[in-house]
Amino acid sequence: MGKNKNTGAKPTNPAEQGLPAHLEFLGLPFMRDHYDALANQAAQSGLSHVDYLAALADGETALRRQRSIKRRIKLARFPVVKTLEQFRWSWPSSINRAAVQNLFRLKFIDDKTNVILLGGVGLGKTHLATALGYAACLESRSVLFTTAVDAVNTLSAAQAANRLKSELKRYLAPSLLCVDELGFLPIDKRGSPICSSRSSVCAMSRDLWLSLRIEPTKTGRVSSTMIQFLPRQYSTDFFTTRRPSSSRARVTA
Repeated sequence: MGKNKNTGAKPTNPAEQGLPAHLEFLGLPFMRDHYDALANQAAQSGLSHVDYLAALADGETALRRQRSIKRRIKLARFPVVKTLEQFRWSWPSSINRAAVQNLFRLKFIDDKTNVILLGGVGLGKTHLATALGYAACLESRSVLFTTAVDAVNTLSAAQAANRLKSELKRYLAPSLLCVDELGFLPIDKRGSPICSSRSSVCAMSRDLWLSLRIEPTKTGRVSSTMIQFLPRQYSTDFFTTRRPSSSRARVTA
């Protein structure tokens, strides 16, 4: 249906002559480009007026949804778009695959729960964080991807310029915030809000996890789901949901 555009011939019906301009003014590009071809199809197939209108509305809705997804992906600022289907489950060999796949239901966003991907270098943490963000974009969720270094440097500069509050809103506004390389540098009070508000996906080094401080929000405790990535030389792995009673997040196996 989407490939059948109008022929470009000038309408002879006086009532139809102004229709393309009206549809253009109303911001209905699919209807403008396809109303004539779909009208011919409807006449040949004996479709009712309602069915014809439904076909136009379906096409317009699909076009807007595609544009919205494309815009959200651009605003998310992914370094590279990755999907769950592209993930190599053979490395790391020790990972709770069912737990990872369950995250892609995106229920943690509605529950305002943080997801922490914990492991060594080169095990796919960034891939899965990006894939989760991409999946959220496909579900019409707003997403922002950043590294911890970029976020903290930006917030530090904003504080020096006395605009920290407004800059924080940029990180806290999206439904999902993906923070990569968390744990490669200490997170102070300037950076901690990005890890404790709304929902976030954090990818971090296994050895530096205990140095992270996650401060509870004003509305309650921090709730986090953690998945550990282990290389082949390790034989254990865990998947835990934790609600820390203090501001220091605790690792429990």
